[in-house]
Amino acid sequence: MKSVRDLHLQGKRVLLRADFNVPMDEHRQITDDIRIRMVLPTIRHILQAKGRLVICSHMGRPKGKRVEDFSLAPVALHLESLLGVKVTLAPDCIGEEVEKMVQKMADGEIVLLENLRFYAGETENDPTFSGQLARLADVYVNDAFAVSHRAHASVVGVVERVAEKAAGFLLQTELDYFHKSMDEPTRPLVAVIGGAKVSSKLGALQNMLGKVDRMIIGGAMANTFLKGMGFDVGASKVEDDLLDNARQFVKAAEAKGLKLYFPVDFVVADRFAADAVTKNVTFRDIPSGWMALDIGPASVILFQEALLDAKTIIWNGPMGAFEIDAFARGTMAMCQCVASAHALSIVGGGDSNAAVKKSGEEKNISYMSTGGGAFLELMEGKILPGVAALG
Repeated sequence: MKSVRDLHLQGKRVLLRADFNVPMDEHRQITDDIRIRMVLPTIRHILQAKGRLVICSHMGRPKGKRVEDFSLAPVALHLESLLGVKVTLAPDCIGEEVEKMVQKMADGEIVLLENLRFYAGETENDPTFSGQLARLADVYVNDAFAVSHRAHASVVGVVERVAEKAAGFLLQTELDYFHKSMDEPTRPLVAVIGGAKVSSKLGALQNMLGKVDRMIIGGAMANTFLKGMGFDVGASKVEDDLLDNARQFVKAAEAKGLKLYFPVDFVVADRFAADAVTKNVTFRDIPSGWMALDIGPASVILFQEALLDAKTIIWNGPMGAFEIDAFARGTMAMCQCVASAHALSIVGGGDSNAAVKKSGEEKNISYMSTGGGAFLELMEGKILPGVAALG
Protein backbone atom coordinates (compact mmCIF):
# COMPACT_ATOMS: atom_id res chain seq x y z
CA MET A 1 0.00 0.00 0.00
CA LYS A 2 1.50 3.30 -1.09
CA SER A 3 1.63 6.39 1.08
CA VAL A 4 0.63 9.84 -0.16
CA ARG A 5 4.27 10.68 0.57
CA ASP A 6 5.31 8.36 -2.29
CA LEU A 7 3.36 10.21 -4.99
CA HIS A 8 4.28 13.11 -7.24
CA LEU A 9 1.31 15.45 -6.86
CA GLN A 10 2.22 18.74 -8.51
CA GLY A 11 -0.42 19.85 -10.98
CA LYS A 12 -2.54 16.74 -10.35
CA ARG A 13 -6.15 16.64 -9.18
CA VAL A 14 -6.02 14.79 -5.87
CA LEU A 15 -9.33 13.35 -4.69
CA LEU A 16 -9.02 12.99 -0.92
CA ARG A 17 -11.62 10.92 0.92
CA ALA A 18 -11.89 12.36 4.41
CA ASP A 19 -14.42 11.76 7.18
CA PHE A 20 -15.82 15.16 8.12
CA ASN A 21 -18.98 13.71 9.66
CA VAL A 22 -18.58 15.90 12.74
CA PRO A 23 -21.14 16.65 15.47
CA MET A 24 -22.95 19.99 15.39
CA ASP A 25 -25.28 21.86 17.71
CA GLU A 26 -28.72 23.24 16.85
CA HIS A 27 -27.08 26.33 15.34
CA ARG A 28 -24.99 24.24 12.94
CA GLN A 29 -21.82 25.00 14.87
CA ILE A 30 -19.22 22.23 15.02
CA THR A 31 -18.89 20.94 18.60
CA ASP A 32 -15.96 18.57 18.08
CA ASP A 33 -13.52 19.02 15.19
CA ILE A 34 -11.07 16.22 15.96
CA ARG A 35 -11.89 14.36 12.73
CA ILE A 36 -11.06 17.48 10.73
CA ARG A 37 -7.85 18.20 12.64
CA MET A 38 -6.60 14.63 12.23
CA VAL A 39 -6.61 15.00 8.42
CA LEU A 40 -4.75 18.33 8.42
CA PRO A 41 -1.26 16.76 8.01
CA THR A 42 -2.37 15.01 4.80
CA ILE A 43 -4.09 18.14 3.52
CA ARG A 44 -1.03 20.30 4.19
CA HIS A 45 1.25 17.76 2.50
CA ILE A 46 -0.87 17.78 -0.66
CA LEU A 47 -0.98 21.58 -0.73
CA GLN A 48 2.78 21.88 -0.18
CA ALA A 49 3.32 19.39 -3.01
CA LYS A 50 1.26 21.73 -5.26
CA GLY A 51 -1.55 19.26 -5.75
CA ARG A 52 -5.03 20.45 -6.72
CA LEU A 53 -6.99 19.19 -3.73
CA VAL A 54 -10.55 17.94 -4.12
CA ILE A 55 -11.92 16.71 -0.78
CA CYS A 56 -14.98 14.48 -0.52
CA SER A 57 -16.87 13.43 2.60
CA HIS A 58 -20.29 12.51 3.89
CA MET A 59 -22.34 14.09 6.66
CA GLY A 60 -25.11 12.30 8.55
CA ARG A 61 -27.67 10.09 6.85
CA PRO A 62 -29.67 12.10 4.31
CA LYS A 63 -30.70 8.82 2.63
CA GLY A 64 -29.84 9.77 -0.93
CA LYS A 65 -31.61 13.13 -0.91
CA ARG A 66 -30.34 16.69 -0.67
CA VAL A 67 -31.01 17.84 2.89
CA GLU A 68 -29.56 21.25 3.72
CA ASP A 69 -29.13 20.35 7.39
CA PHE A 70 -26.50 17.86 6.21
CA SER A 71 -24.61 20.31 3.99
CA LEU A 72 -20.85 20.48 4.43
CA ALA A 73 -20.92 24.29 4.35
CA PRO A 74 -19.99 24.62 8.07
CA VAL A 75 -17.08 22.23 7.50
CA ALA A 76 -15.77 24.33 4.61
CA LEU A 77 -15.75 27.45 6.80
CA HIS A 78 -14.11 25.65 9.70
CA LEU A 79 -11.46 24.01 7.52
CA GLU A 80 -10.71 27.40 5.98
CA SER A 81 -10.14 28.89 9.44
CA LEU A 82 -7.83 26.01 10.45
CA LEU A 83 -5.73 26.16 7.28
CA GLY A 84 -5.72 29.90 6.68
CA VAL A 85 -6.38 29.35 2.97
CA LYS A 86 -9.52 29.57 0.84
CA VAL A 87 -11.73 26.45 0.80
CA THR A 88 -14.34 26.55 -1.95
CA LEU A 89 -17.49 24.52 -1.36
CA ALA A 90 -18.75 22.95 -4.58
CA PRO A 91 -22.51 23.09 -5.22
CA ASP A 92 -22.59 19.30 -5.59
CA CYS A 93 -20.26 16.30 -5.48
CA ILE A 94 -20.70 15.16 -9.10
CA GLY A 95 -21.91 16.65 -12.37
CA GLU A 96 -20.81 18.94 -15.17
CA GLU A 97 -20.69 22.10 -13.04
CA VAL A 98 -18.42 20.44 -10.50
CA GLU A 99 -16.19 18.98 -13.22
CA LYS A 100 -15.71 22.42 -14.77
CA MET A 101 -14.92 23.90 -11.35
CA VAL A 102 -12.25 21.26 -10.72
CA GLN A 103 -10.75 21.66 -14.18
CA LYS A 104 -10.20 25.39 -13.51
CA MET A 105 -8.33 24.77 -10.25
CA ALA A 106 -4.77 26.02 -9.84
CA ASP A 107 -1.99 24.22 -8.01
CA GLY A 108 -2.44 24.43 -4.23
CA GLU A 109 -6.16 25.23 -4.32
CA ILE A 110 -8.89 23.39 -2.40
CA VAL A 111 -12.43 22.44 -3.39
CA LEU A 112 -14.66 20.63 -0.89
CA LEU A 113 -17.37 18.60 -2.60
CA GLU A 114 -20.88 18.67 -1.18
CA ASN A 115 -22.16 15.70 0.86
CA LEU A 116 -21.59 12.39 -0.95
CA ARG A 117 -24.64 10.84 0.68
CA PHE A 118 -26.97 13.25 -1.08
CA TYR A 119 -26.82 10.43 -3.65
CA ALA A 120 -27.90 6.86 -2.94
CA GLY A 121 -25.14 5.76 -5.31
CA GLU A 122 -22.55 6.51 -2.63
CA THR A 123 -23.71 3.91 -0.11
CA GLU A 124 -24.78 1.50 -2.86
CA ASN A 125 -21.31 1.65 -4.46
CA ASP A 126 -23.03 2.40 -7.74
CA PRO A 127 -20.58 2.14 -10.67
CA THR A 128 -22.06 5.16 -12.45
CA PHE A 129 -21.66 7.33 -9.34
CA SER A 130 -18.11 5.96 -8.83
CA GLY A 131 -17.27 6.83 -12.41
CA GLN A 132 -18.54 10.39 -11.99
CA LEU A 133 -16.35 10.84 -8.92
CA ALA A 134 -13.36 9.36 -10.72
CA ARG A 135 -13.66 12.01 -13.43
CA LEU A 136 -12.59 14.55 -10.82
CA ALA A 137 -9.31 12.82 -10.02
CA ASP A 138 -5.85 12.01 -11.31
CA VAL A 139 -4.89 10.65 -7.89
CA TYR A 140 -6.99 9.13 -5.09
CA VAL A 141 -6.02 9.31 -1.41
CA ASN A 142 -7.95 7.62 1.39
CA ASP A 143 -7.58 9.30 4.78
CA ALA A 144 -11.00 8.29 6.12
CA PHE A 145 -10.27 5.39 8.45
CA ALA A 146 -13.68 5.73 10.12
CA VAL A 147 -15.50 4.71 6.91
CA SER A 148 -12.91 2.33 5.48
CA HIS A 149 -14.99 -0.64 6.61
CA ARG A 150 -17.75 0.52 4.25
CA ALA A 151 -17.71 -0.72 0.64
CA HIS A 152 -19.04 2.62 -0.60
CA ALA A 153 -18.38 4.34 -3.91
CA SER A 154 -15.95 6.91 -2.50
CA VAL A 155 -14.09 4.25 -0.49
CA VAL A 156 -13.96 1.33 -2.93
CA GLY A 157 -15.71 2.00 -6.24
CA VAL A 158 -13.74 5.07 -7.28
CA VAL A 159 -10.37 3.52 -6.41
CA GLU A 160 -10.32 1.04 -9.28
CA ARG A 161 -11.10 3.88 -11.69
CA VAL A 162 -8.14 6.08 -10.73
CA ALA A 163 -4.62 5.12 -11.83
CA GLU A 164 -2.74 6.33 -8.75
CA LYS A 165 -3.93 5.71 -5.21
CA ALA A 166 -2.47 5.89 -1.75
CA ALA A 167 -3.18 6.06 1.98
CA GLY A 168 -3.16 9.36 3.81
CA PHE A 169 -1.22 9.88 7.03
CA LEU A 170 -4.22 9.35 9.32
CA LEU A 171 -5.15 6.01 7.75
CA GLN A 172 -1.54 4.88 8.00
CA THR A 173 -1.31 5.94 11.65
CA GLU A 174 -4.53 4.11 12.56
CA LEU A 175 -3.30 0.89 10.97
CA ASP A 176 0.17 1.22 12.50
CA TYR A 177 -1.17 1.66 16.04
CA PHE A 178 -3.52 -1.27 15.63
CA HIS A 179 -0.66 -3.42 14.32
CA LYS A 180 1.47 -2.44 17.34
CA SER A 181 -1.31 -3.30 19.77
CA MET A 182 -2.66 -6.55 18.32
CA ASP A 183 -0.11 -8.10 15.97
CA GLU A 184 3.18 -7.29 17.69
CA PRO A 185 2.22 -6.13 21.21
CA THR A 186 4.50 -5.64 24.17
CA ARG A 187 3.00 -8.00 26.73
CA PRO A 188 0.97 -8.33 28.85
CA LEU A 189 -1.73 -7.24 26.39
CA VAL A 190 -5.05 -6.47 28.10
CA ALA A 191 -8.30 -5.88 26.21
CA VAL A 192 -11.03 -3.81 27.87
CA ILE A 193 -14.36 -4.42 26.16
CA GLY A 194 -17.57 -2.65 27.13
CA GLY A 195 -20.64 -1.16 25.56
CA ALA A 196 -24.21 -2.32 25.26
CA LYS A 197 -24.28 -5.35 22.98
CA VAL A 198 -22.47 -8.67 22.84
CA SER A 199 -23.86 -9.10 19.32
CA SER A 200 -21.85 -6.17 17.94
CA LYS A 201 -18.61 -7.40 19.48
CA LEU A 202 -18.83 -11.18 19.47
CA GLY A 203 -16.57 -11.46 16.43
CA ALA A 204 -13.97 -9.23 18.06
CA LEU A 205 -14.12 -11.19 21.32
CA GLN A 206 -13.62 -14.49 19.52
CA ASN A 207 -10.75 -13.18 17.40
CA MET A 208 -8.93 -11.89 20.47
CA LEU A 209 -9.14 -15.22 22.33
CA GLY A 210 -5.73 -16.34 21.21
CA LYS A 211 -4.13 -12.91 21.12
CA VAL A 212 -4.67 -11.13 24.42
CA ASP A 213 -3.34 -12.09 27.84
CA ARG A 214 -6.32 -10.80 29.84
CA MET A 215 -9.75 -9.49 29.00
CA ILE A 216 -11.98 -7.17 30.99
CA ILE A 217 -15.66 -7.26 30.04
CA GLY A 218 -17.93 -4.51 31.34
CA GLY A 219 -20.83 -2.35 30.29
CA ALA A 220 -24.29 -3.74 29.61
CA MET A 221 -22.77 -6.60 27.62
CA ALA A 222 -21.45 -8.04 30.90
CA ASN A 223 -25.06 -8.71 31.92
CA THR A 224 -25.47 -11.25 29.14
CA PHE A 225 -22.37 -13.11 30.30
CA LEU A 226 -23.44 -13.07 33.96
CA LYS A 227 -26.93 -14.30 33.12
CA GLY A 228 -25.41 -16.97 30.89
CA MET A 229 -23.39 -18.13 33.91
CA GLY A 230 -26.58 -18.46 35.94
CA PHE A 231 -26.76 -15.18 37.85
CA ASP A 232 -29.92 -13.07 38.19
CA VAL A 233 -29.35 -9.63 36.67
CA GLY A 234 -32.81 -8.23 37.43
CA ALA A 235 -34.19 -5.94 34.72
CA SER A 236 -30.74 -5.21 33.27
CA LYS A 237 -30.27 -5.14 29.52
CA VAL A 238 -29.58 -8.66 28.27
CA GLU A 239 -29.39 -10.33 24.85
CA ASP A 240 -31.18 -13.57 25.71
CA ASP A 241 -30.56 -15.04 22.26
CA LEU A 242 -26.81 -14.88 22.92
CA LEU A 243 -26.69 -16.60 26.29
CA ASP A 244 -25.35 -19.81 24.73
CA ASN A 245 -22.72 -17.82 22.82
CA ALA A 246 -21.66 -16.15 26.06
CA ARG A 247 -21.33 -19.49 27.83
CA GLN A 248 -19.35 -20.97 24.95
CA PHE A 249 -17.02 -17.97 24.93
CA VAL A 250 -16.28 -18.34 28.64
CA LYS A 251 -15.50 -22.04 28.14
CA ALA A 252 -13.27 -21.27 25.16
CA ALA A 253 -11.39 -18.66 27.20
CA GLU A 254 -10.87 -21.17 30.02
CA ALA A 255 -9.57 -23.75 27.54
CA LYS A 256 -7.01 -21.27 26.24
CA GLY A 257 -6.01 -20.11 29.70
CA LEU A 258 -7.28 -16.59 29.08
CA LYS A 259 -8.15 -14.76 32.29
CA LEU A 260 -11.54 -13.06 32.04
CA TYR A 261 -12.59 -10.28 34.40
CA PHE A 262 -16.27 -9.44 34.94
CA PRO A 263 -17.82 -6.81 37.25
CA VAL A 264 -18.25 -7.96 40.83
CA ASP A 265 -20.52 -5.09 41.83
CA PHE A 266 -22.80 -2.59 40.15
CA VAL A 267 -24.54 0.73 40.52
CA VAL A 268 -28.16 -0.28 40.00
CA ALA A 269 -31.25 1.86 39.51
CA ASP A 270 -35.00 1.36 39.61
CA ARG A 271 -35.24 2.99 36.16
CA PHE A 272 -33.05 4.49 33.48
CA ALA A 273 -33.19 8.17 34.41
CA ALA A 274 -30.94 10.83 35.87
CA ASP A 275 -33.17 11.16 38.95
CA ALA A 276 -33.61 7.40 39.51
CA VAL A 277 -33.10 5.80 42.89
CA THR A 278 -29.66 4.14 42.89
CA LYS A 279 -27.59 1.91 45.13
CA ASN A 280 -24.46 -0.19 44.98
CA VAL A 281 -24.83 -3.98 45.14
CA THR A 282 -22.74 -7.06 44.40
CA PHE A 283 -23.32 -8.96 41.17
CA ARG A 284 -25.23 -11.58 43.19
CA ASP A 285 -27.63 -9.09 44.75
CA ILE A 286 -29.25 -7.15 41.90
CA PRO A 287 -32.86 -6.58 43.02
CA SER A 288 -35.73 -7.81 40.90
CA GLY A 289 -36.92 -5.04 38.59
CA TRP A 290 -33.71 -3.03 38.97
CA MET A 291 -31.07 -2.58 36.28
CA ALA A 292 -27.27 -2.48 36.38
CA LEU A 293 -26.14 0.80 34.80
CA ASP A 294 -22.52 1.14 35.90
CA ILE A 295 -19.75 -0.91 37.44
CA GLY A 296 -19.23 -0.39 41.17
CA PRO A 297 -16.12 0.56 43.19
CA ALA A 298 -15.03 -3.04 43.87
CA SER A 299 -15.07 -3.74 40.12
CA VAL A 300 -12.94 -0.65 39.52
CA ILE A 301 -10.33 -1.97 41.99
CA LEU A 302 -10.43 -5.42 40.36
CA PHE A 303 -10.02 -4.00 36.86
CA GLN A 304 -7.28 -1.64 38.02
CA GLU A 305 -5.33 -4.63 39.33
CA ALA A 306 -5.77 -6.39 35.98
CA LEU A 307 -4.22 -3.35 34.27
CA LEU A 308 -1.45 -2.80 36.80
CA ASP A 309 1.38 -4.48 34.89
CA ALA A 310 -0.12 -4.16 31.40
CA LYS A 311 2.26 -3.03 28.68
CA THR A 312 -0.40 -2.75 25.96
CA ILE A 313 -4.08 -1.86 26.49
CA ILE A 314 -6.77 -1.83 23.85
CA TRP A 315 -10.15 -0.42 24.90
CA ASN A 316 -13.48 -0.38 23.12
CA GLY A 317 -16.75 0.44 24.88
CA PRO A 318 -17.69 2.21 28.14
CA MET A 319 -18.38 0.50 31.46
CA GLY A 320 -21.85 1.98 31.92
CA ALA A 321 -24.33 4.66 30.90
CA PHE A 322 -21.71 7.37 31.41
CA GLU A 323 -23.78 10.01 29.62
CA ILE A 324 -25.76 10.28 32.89
CA ASP A 325 -23.57 11.48 35.77
CA ALA A 326 -25.11 9.04 38.25
CA PHE A 327 -23.80 6.15 36.13
CA ALA A 328 -20.50 7.66 34.98
CA ARG A 329 -18.13 6.98 37.88
CA GLY A 330 -17.08 3.52 36.77
CA THR A 331 -16.23 4.59 33.24
CA MET A 332 -14.46 7.75 34.49
CA ALA A 333 -12.40 5.63 36.90
CA MET A 334 -11.43 3.28 34.06
CA CYS A 335 -10.34 6.27 31.97
CA GLN A 336 -8.01 7.25 34.79
CA CYS A 337 -6.75 3.66 35.17
CA VAL A 338 -5.94 3.33 31.47
CA ALA A 339 -4.42 6.82 31.28
CA SER A 340 -2.14 6.24 34.26
CA ALA A 341 -0.96 2.79 33.13
CA HIS A 342 2.65 2.46 31.97
CA ALA A 343 1.44 1.00 28.70
CA LEU A 344 0.72 1.71 25.06
CA SER A 345 -2.99 2.53 25.25
CA ILE A 346 -5.30 2.57 22.24
CA VAL A 347 -8.93 3.63 22.61
CA GLY A 348 -11.37 3.02 19.77
CA GLY A 349 -15.01 3.87 19.30
CA GLY A 350 -17.17 6.97 19.52
CA ASP A 351 -18.52 6.28 23.01
CA SER A 352 -15.12 5.32 24.39
CA ASN A 353 -13.53 8.45 22.95
CA ALA A 354 -16.34 10.60 24.31
CA ALA A 355 -15.85 9.08 27.76
CA VAL A 356 -12.11 9.76 27.70
CA LYS A 357 -12.73 13.37 26.69
CA LYS A 358 -15.30 13.75 29.46
CA SER A 359 -12.75 12.45 31.96
CA GLY A 360 -10.11 14.97 30.88
CA GLU A 361 -7.56 12.20 30.29
CA GLU A 362 -7.36 12.53 26.51
CA LYS A 363 -3.71 13.69 26.51
CA ASN A 364 -2.67 10.69 28.61
CA ILE A 365 -3.93 8.08 26.12
CA SER A 366 -1.35 6.94 23.56
CA TYR A 367 -3.80 6.95 20.67
CA MET A 368 -7.51 7.56 20.24
CA SER A 369 -8.89 6.03 17.05
CA THR A 370 -11.22 8.06 14.87
CA GLY A 371 -13.31 5.05 13.85
CA GLY A 372 -15.60 2.86 15.92
CA GLY A 373 -16.94 0.44 13.32
CA ALA A 374 -13.64 0.23 11.43
CA PHE A 375 -11.77 -0.30 14.70
CA LEU A 376 -14.12 -3.15 15.63
CA GLU A 377 -13.68 -4.84 12.26
CA LEU A 378 -9.92 -4.76 12.72
CA MET A 379 -10.45 -6.32 16.15
CA GLU A 380 -12.46 -9.06 14.41
CA GLY A 381 -9.44 -9.80 12.23
CA LYS A 382 -11.04 -8.48 9.06
CA ILE A 383 -9.36 -6.58 6.24
CA LEU A 384 -11.09 -3.26 5.69
CA PRO A 385 -12.52 -2.86 2.15
CA GLY A 386 -11.08 0.64 1.90
CA VAL A 387 -7.62 -0.63 2.75
CA ALA A 388 -7.86 -3.66 0.46
CA ALA A 389 -8.83 -1.38 -2.44
CA LEU A 390 -5.56 0.52 -2.13
CA GLY A 391 -3.62 -2.68 -2.87
